[in-house]
Amino acid sequence: MSQPVENTPDLTVVPAEGGIGNDEYKAAMRRHPAGVTIVTLDSPNGPVGFTATSFASLSMNPPLISFNIALNSSSIDALHAADSIVVHLLGEHQQHLSQRFSRTAAERFSDESLWARLETGEPVLHGTPIWMRATVHQLIPAGDHTLVIGLVTRLHNENDDEAASAPLLYHEGGYHRPTPLDR
Repeated sequence: MSQPVENTPDLTVVPAEGGIGNDEYKAAMRRHPAGVTIVTLDSPNGPVGFTATSFASLSMNPPLISFNIALNSSSIDALHAADSIVVHLLGEHQQHLSQRFSRTAAERFSDESLWARLETGEPVLHGTPIWMRATVHQLIPAGDHTLVIGLVTRLHNENDDEAASAPLLYHEGGYHRPTPLDR
């Protein structure tokens, strides 16, 4: 089960005189490209999932990953109750999944041909180049989000041509694929 951090300082930031505002901060962060992931989990009310671009590798030993979820997300309560999650690292051929999981919760799992359940119960999306099952290790309040730290317990790395395609990136409000720079 997840372990909340005790005595966590209040990280709510109120801009001081001369500080930055939300719009300025958002504009700067849009310039930073991010890999697109979908996080899925099982709940008593059925499968839950959402698109996340804040995914990061956190530690090699033990193998820890992290991502953020907004406190006003429709998935926040289910995530706080979950023991485990699956994080899908999307390929460029999966833009449609990113868009689907950015919509209302009712639409995310409505097409049952797009997913199946692991033997442990979590939903897993078909054709995802890499996915990882993780136990929820820590939930850390951070401003208007919760930082989720997961301990990776299973890794699936697809080797077929379609799944081995370039990763799906999000930058400046749109989807992209990486291109190599000339050397």
